[in-house]
Amino acid sequence: MAEVNIGGITFKGGKMLAVILALSSTVGVLYGGFEMFKKFQDMSAQIESYVAPDLSEFDKTIALTKEEMSSKTELIQTEVEMIMQEMEMMMSEIRLVSDVANELKNDLRQDVRRVEKIVNDVEQQVKEDSRENAGDLKIAIDTMEEDMKDLKDKLEEKMTELQESIDKQIKLTLENPLNQMKQ
Repeated sequence: MAEVNIGGITFKGGKMLAVILALSSTVGVLYGGFEMFKKFQDMSAQIESYVAPDLSEFDKTIALTKEEMSSKTELIQTEVEMIMQEMEMMMSEIRLVSDVANELKNDLRQDVRRVEKIVNDVEQQVKEDSRENAGDLKIAIDTMEEDMKDLKDKLEEKMTELQESIDKQIKLTLENPLNQMKQ
């Protein structure tokens, strides 16, 4: 076996391998430490030389986008309020028609009880009026449902247009060359 004598200490086989491994590990750790210190110094120099970019145009674009969104939101709110007013008017008219129909029906019943002589004629008239009122009420309800569906479709369309406009504004803002600068 090979033997090495250093300063009165004799190293044989396995000990020599352990010493070589320890020395090579120490050299590797020192080299890694020096490289990290050099990278730290380079990074510190870059950080000290960093100048923040001028983002005032970006801020102006954001402010303009917010202003446009707020005006469009106000417009939609106004339209919704108008639709709600129209629906309230329709509901009050329907209630009025319903109340009138109920009053007519009650009056006819009282007349039928008072006048036995013309009971058969009055019964026929009440039945016809009820059918007509029910048909008119059904038509009014169907018309109101169609109007509500149309109003809902218009509202959804407006919301879709607003969303597309907002998405377009965000896309334009994100495509701004200032966004792609490395920090």
